[in-house]
Formats: sequence, structure tokens, C-alpha cells
Amino acid sequence: MSDYDLFLPSQGRPVRATVSAIGAALRHLSVNGVALTPGFDRGTPAPFYCGKVLVPWPNRVRDGRWQYDGRTLQLDITDPECHTALHGLLCAGEYRPVARSRSSITLAAPIRHPNGYPFDLDTAVRYELTANGLVTTHTVRNTGSSCAPVAFGAHPFLSIGDVPADELTVTVVGHHHIDVDDQLVPVGTTAVDGTEWDLRTGRPVADLKLDDCWAVTGETGRGSTHTLRSPDGRCLSLWADRNFGFLHVFITREFPSGGGHITAIALEPMTAQADALNSGVGLRWLPPGGSLAASWALRYEEAVPVG
Repeated sequence: MSDYDLFLPSQGRPVRATVSAIGAALRHLSVNGVALTPGFDRGTPAPFYCGKVLVPWPNRVRDGRWQYDGRTLQLDITDPECHTALHGLLCAGEYRPVARSRSSITLAAPIRHPNGYPFDLDTAVRYELTANGLVTTHTVRNTGSSCAPVAFGAHPFLSIGDVPADELTVTVVGHHHIDVDDQLVPVGTTAVDGTEWDLRTGRPVADLKLDDCWAVTGETGRGSTHTLRSPDGRCLSLWADRNFGFLHVFITREFPSGGGHITAIALEPMTAQADALNSGVGLRWLPPGGSLAASWALRYEEAVPVG
């Protein structure tokens, strides 16, 4: 299993990242020595899909079944607990590098008529370091002969140095919560005003138990921005362009670290909500030769001195 290390000197504030070939997972990101991901050990599988690319659908497909051209297609069940097909087709696949510099890498992997998804796609993801973090760009191109349904997302777990995740405050700009059933498949939406799902002004991670999604909107054409903030004022923001109409937030208190377990939080930008192959919500149909590109970024800001 290959890992790729990236480095940007950035005027005395070095930015570093490590990307795994398996699932094109973002294994590590730091700015000036401050870890912005909890990370996972080299040579070990990514826990809880940590950092992976989710394509050609993010999240779940109910019972792994969906309808296409009058047929019922069956995807492999990869989440037995909820009996769903989870997070697409490439999470366990190996991506290959197609372009690389000291501070960036583009990884590519094809999809060729797998079980339950009779389409051919070329997919790629580009990670590029910036002075305050990272920009990620996903591209998908339909190389087949029929229109292909496509959605994608990413699964970055985020942190701010050695501050325990339970001491962070999370802000999500979603105005509508995606309501789900016992399979964690959407059944409707609820406006967040006056509900426990209103994270627009920030909530402590310690007070939350989440495996939930929001429909997110930002300023026209500018996407949306969501944040984690530490008690000392440091901030890590996740910006996603307007193609990412949904943000999923997952909190686990069983993330492996140092021989034990810690709380970890993932902010997952997605172009469609769960079960989009059935509902069509957020799904894009790419014609033969058609392509889709979308970007998200992580931006770290130091605390502003007072006085």
C-alpha cells in the first residue's frame, strides 16, 4: 500500500499532508506543526472510512437496491448493520498517481461495470496544499455509452492540534436537517429553527451524538463554510463549492488512537444525500463523454491576539 507525502514551505509555516493510495484517503494534514486530522497509522486500514473519497455515491443505498431502465439492480451490501450499500465503489480500491509535484498530487481510479452499477467512469481527485491548508478537487467523466448517475463526497476527520475533539465547537450552516429511518435512509426534511439540529451558531462536540446530514446553501455561487473552533480561538473551516449541497457530520467516540480510543468528528461534503440512486436528490446524470468537477478546501486560522 502506497502513501504519498506532500510538503509546502509556505514562508516558515510548513504545510504537510499524507495521502493513501487506498481509497485516495487523506491520512494526515498539518499547518505549522498543528495537526488538522486525527490521522491513522501507516499500513493500517482507515478507520470509519477516514479521509476516503466516496464515489459514485456517498452515504447509503437502501438494501443496496435501485431501479434503472425498468430493472432492479443489486449492489453489494457493505454496511450489514443497516443493510445498505455504503460510500460507493472505490473505498477499498487502489488509486494510481497521474500527476505529482512536491505540494500536490492527482490520483485516479476507473469504475468499470461493477455489480449493480452498469456504467464506466474515470474518476480522479487532486490534493493541493495551500498556505493555510488544502484544496481538493474531484472529477468524474463518463466513458461509457449511456447516461450514468453520479454523486460523490469525501470523509475527512478533522482536528485542531492536541485539543480533544469534545472540547471543540462545531458550526454547520445547514437550514434543513435530513430526517432518516432506522436504516439511516432519508424520509424527509425538517427546518432546523428551534430544534436540536440547529448548529448554525455552534454547538460543543461534547454535547452531540451525530450521524446526520444537512442540506446546506451558501452565498450564490460561493458554496458553504462550516467550522470547528477550539477554546483558544483557533479555527478550522471546511469550505465546499455549490456542487456540494449536503454536509454529513459523523461523531464517534471509538476512533482508534495510541492503543485506545478518542472522540473524532468528520465533516463530509456530499453532492447528493443518502439513497440518491433511488430518490434522485442531488444526483447528476452524466451523458457519454460528460464530466463533473467539484472542490472543497480546509483552511486553518490561528487565534487572533486580544488587546
